[in-house]
Amino acid sequence: MRILGVILIVIGIAMFFSSGISFTTKEKVIDAGPIQISADKQNNIAWPSYAGGVVAVAGVFLVLFGKKK
Repeated sequence: MRILGVILIVIGIAMFFSSGISFTTKEKVIDAGPIQISADKQNNIAWPSYAGGVVAVAGVFLVLFGKKK
């Protein structure tokens, strides 16, 4: 559980300093037999600024109170 806690702390800090993730996908616009036209579509995944803090606090909780093997 402690390893998961450390991972959550790192992810939480990264989420706190960035507002989201953006990526590009290809999308078919026209598919008429041998002719295919595609376009790039910009996708965004955004999260609120406090979400990183919540994830980091959950990680700290797991590190402090996680069971040792």
